[in-house]
Amino acid sequence: MRTISKPLKYISILICLLHILPFYVLITTSFKAVDDPSSKWILPGYLYLDNFYKAWEQAQLGSAFMNNIIITFVSVLLVIILGAASSYPLARYKTKWNTFIYTLFISALIVPPLTILVPLYKLYVDLHALNTLWGIVLLHVTFNLPITIFLYSGFIGTIPRELDEAAMIDGSSHLGLFFRIILPLLKPVTASVIILTGVAVWNDYSFSVFFLQKTEVHTLTVALSAFFGQYNSNIGWVASGSLMGAVPMTILYLFLQKYFIHGLSSGAIKG
Repeated sequence: MRTISKPLKYISILICLLHILPFYVLITTSFKAVDDPSSKWILPGYLYLDNFYKAWEQAQLGSAFMNNIIITFVSVLLVIILGAASSYPLARYKTKWNTFIYTLFISALIVPPLTILVPLYKLYVDLHALNTLWGIVLLHVTFNLPITIFLYSGFIGTIPRELDEAAMIDGSSHLGLFFRIILPLLKPVTASVIILTGVAVWNDYSFSVFFLQKTEVHTLTVALSAFFGQYNSNIGWVASGSLMGAVPMTILYLFLQKYFIHGLSSGAIKG
């Protein structure tokens, strides 16, 4: 048993290092002056914040951050409400129609979003939805609902039906039952949905670069991409901008990590 555990331990450490090293280089580069000739693997012996100021001003990260916050918050909120409300009847009432709807949602998980980019773009042109925040929110909600319904349906399946029956005997409506009893029990899987959807929306580039082309509606990824092309000779500015973009989702995960694995595994196993 020990001969198996040791290799696994070393492999785990190696995988962790492979994930940590890019962030380490990102941090060392962000806090170094332009004229610093030292290696990127060496931490600077001083605190240099000018890279952050320059990146914030030159890349217009202020408006990009605000766009990201609005898009991510509204998308996550809608995904939680629509996903949870849709999953409850799908999980509780196993009719042929509900089974078909559930299968249809799950089948959407195997469709790569970029394969339908051209018809989507044409549709958005016809709807005058290009360069609008509501348009990109609609896209994110649509493509994040399948995995959300999969997780919520699986988790709701672990909740005893006796709770529903007791609430209905007490005179509760189906709507009241969902919001007063079922929804508060979904905290673990909701944390998983917040992290999965939040990270996907916050870091989205493939949709944003096509559907948000005007500067005033640029998200962080698009703004940093344009900034990297313009200022790629000053890697410190680009690194500091990337670091600022990564911080919010890192903080979110640290706050919700204790619920994340439990909610993800419970929903996936039961579903």
